[in-house]
Amino acid sequence: MQEQIIELQSRMAFQDTVIEELNLALISQQRQIDTLQLRMEKILLQLQAMQDTQTDPSAEPPPPHY
Repeated sequence: MQEQIIELQSRMAFQDTVIEELNLALISQQRQIDTLQLRMEKILLQLQAMQDTQTDPSAEPPPPHY
């Protein structure tokens, strides 16, 4: 019975360590995702601004033959 308790305690300690490692990895990945989302939003805004200036017909005068 004592051996079983020791085995269970060992497993529990190992699982606690693994859970903590997984938690740290998850936190790191979430930070990376947040950073990438912010970068993507900035890129999309820049792209939209570029498209707005290119597709705006009033930005360029008509060619001389009109």
